[in-house]
Amino acid sequence: MAKWGYMLSLDLARCNSKAIRCPYTIRDFTETLVKRIDMKAYGQPQIVRFGTENKAGYTLVQLIETSNICAHFCDDSGDAYIDVFSCKPYDMHVVLTLIDLYFLPRRIQHRMIERQA
Repeated sequence: MAKWGYMLSLDLARCNSKAIRCPYTIRDFTETLVKRIDMKAYGQPQIVRFGTENKAGYTLVQLIETSNICAHFCDDSGDAYIDVFSCKPYDMHVVLTLIDLYFLPRRIQHRMIERQA
């Protein structure tokens, strides 16, 4: 049975604080990621800062024709949580390389899940 979707879930510890607090950096990362994993954006990325206390930070939602890319960046801790879900296969190493380049996390934990109902 063929897999229906691929979900890469990433937990990033102690990222570069300037990068995760800059909507322009987040937008550039998103646009580059979409191109590099050979996806097609569906509309513009939504990048909104909200939350309170230690949960405040930017949240990103980018629809792609094959599903979505979502992220939340925490100002207080410098941590970030990113999910890339697509029914089209992609190279997770490209995602990891771009995350390292843009956000400089001190640690990355990741899980790749192949989805099938």
